[in-house]
Amino acid sequence: MATAGDPGQQAPILGIVEHEAFEEQDLFRAIASSGARALLIGRRALIALGVPLLTSDYDLWIDADDASRLNDALEPLELFPSCSPEEARSRGRYVLENDERIDVLVAKRVTTVDGVRVAFDDVWQRRREIDVGGVPVALPCIDDLIATKKFAARARDLDDIALLEALRREHGDA
Repeated sequence: MATAGDPGQQAPILGIVEHEAFEEQDLFRAIASSGARALLIGRRALIALGVPLLTSDYDLWIDADDASRLNDALEPLELFPSCSPEEARSRGRYVLENDERIDVLVAKRVTTVDGVRVAFDDVWQRRREIDVGGVPVALPCIDDLIATKKFAARARDLDDIALLEALRREHGDA
């Protein structure tokens, strides 16, 4: 009977792939240290405000000139852009991804489905920073977060708007 140590005996293939766990704090720390003006939007922003939701990705809105800074800061986390910063600016969005996915909106202004123009600089001026595990994360104020939900106004966005409006009534725009 052959044993694993016998010459000519092949070791069993385990088929186990180890993957380093994604640490959200590392992501937020890299964004904060990048120098990019980046706002957390989408459902992760609602989660950061304490709303119990599930989502599988991150959404950021960045200043149109900050794509390179953000990309460089997230490269050590093995998050790679789907296109160049120039292409991202012309398309208005791109994705950073590996096993995680970050949708990045790259626009100076966006028009909501009801025709309201929302300017990044204005939203940035009204932003609030919250602490996530000792790392500052920039979020739009609740009114601006509601406006970002009106960029696409999908069914889940409308549900999220209702949750944000309830949060605003309960706590104010803190």
